Amino acid sequence: MLKYFDTISEELNTYFHILSPEIPEFIYDYVEAPEMRRLGGIGISCGTDYSKLFNNRIFYTRLDHSVGVSLIIWNFTKSKKQALAGLFHDIANPAFSHCIDFFHGDYEKQESTEEPTTQIIANSTYIMERLKRDNITLDEVKDYKLYPIADNETPRVSADRLEYTFSNGFSMKDIWKEGDIKKIYNNISILKNEDGIEEIGFKNLDIAEYFVNNIKVLWFEWISHKDRFLMQAIADILKLMVEENLLTENDFYKYSEYEILDKAKKCGIARIENAVNNFQNATEVFESNIPKEGVYNINCVGKHRYIDPLVEKDNTVYRLSELSSKINNNIEQYLAYDMSKYIYSNFDI
Repeated sequence: MLKYFDTISEELNTYFHILSPEIPEFIYDYVEAPEMRRLGGIGISCGTDYSKLFNNRIFYTRLDHSVGVSLIIWNFTKSKKQALAGLFHDIANPAFSHCIDFFHGDYEKQESTEEPTTQIIANSTYIMERLKRDNITLDEVKDYKLYPIADNETPRVSADRLEYTFSNGFSMKDIWKEGDIKKIYNNISILKNEDGIEEIGFKNLDIAEYFVNNIKVLWFEWISHKDRFLMQAIADILKLMVEENLLTENDFYKYSEYEILDKAKKCGIARIENAVNNFQNATEVFESNIPKEGVYNINCVGKHRYIDPLVEKDNTVYRLSELSSKINNNIEQYLAYDMSKYIYSNFDI
């Protein structure tokens, strides 16, 4: 098998070197763990890569995302422990990622898939041998929430939230190019937030506004009717496959998304084969105040994902929404988005 960094595109290589001009040797080493390489078969976009409801430009993987998060952390902290915690933060992600949270009914917090992280790292001979070599304990890397630069609560800016905002911006929506990301990233600094905790923020109000004004389209995409519909549809198809003994939940950690879809398409059970064909070929969804008879309906909320970054102005640190009424209005509009309706398409599962 080729090493990970030998498989990535020139575009991705350039992006990674924006996040960290220096890619330290330990990232090259740890990313080759089998438990990490598995993430290369899982898209960051939770199944939207396989549906005509979306038009994703590239297949950006959980492995790509994990490397990006690690590089951001390294760039700003030069802490090996923190960077490794960031690298491992999605190591427990199953195929279709947060669709499995929908599978478990955890569609609002979307945290049910994080639980096996410690066990997966601890059971990895490859990782544990290298941690011992590097005098790093499991406790220091098993939970990136220990490190506020790596992860924090919405709407604060963390390496995780920043990376998936950047990468969704060029993989899903083509919001920006290399130069745009570089301009934004070069304006970032580590500031102290209202709780006295270090947080990723911006040196310049104009750049912060430019960043958030561009990414608000992603916020609505992540809770859109079509996104929630698709994630619940995938979850329900996977439930059918489990019920028919075609898969177990452990298989979500064994097979790639492509392998699972291929298994579903060739399973010989018409209901499942038709369901996969229907969700992949649907081109629009509709909303209703009541369930629509004879077709597949969903009714659930999604997780709010947005950013209200810190900005330094006149030697004082503010939230961007405190300085920009436009951004404050954007946030209020986003938080008021109606997710109460039933969403359906012209097929059944």
